[in-house]
Amino acid sequence: MITSIILLNVVRERINEVAEQLAEMEEVSEVYSVTGNYDLVAIVRVKHNDDLARLVTEQLVKIDGIEKTDTMLAFKAYSKHDLEAMFSL
Repeated sequence: MITSIILLNVVRERINEVAEQLAEMEEVSEVYSVTGNYDLVAIVRVKHNDDLARLVTEQLVKIDGIEKTDTMLAFKAYSKHDLEAMFSL
């Protein structure tokens, strides 16, 4: 499983709408509104890199209101929880 963190800058008036659209996507496990340099953070879990590429280059670009994204890949999870069992695809 590939986990990525997508940081999003969104048109202020559309933050809630964009967050709801992201949360409806199968690959997106969580969406947070945050303080700081970004408006939203999306946690994405996919099986293959190609799935992530499709999400970013084909699906996110269709969401009106997203101004900019930064995508980070997670290398290793440090958690007391069994993330593989919780988010198995």
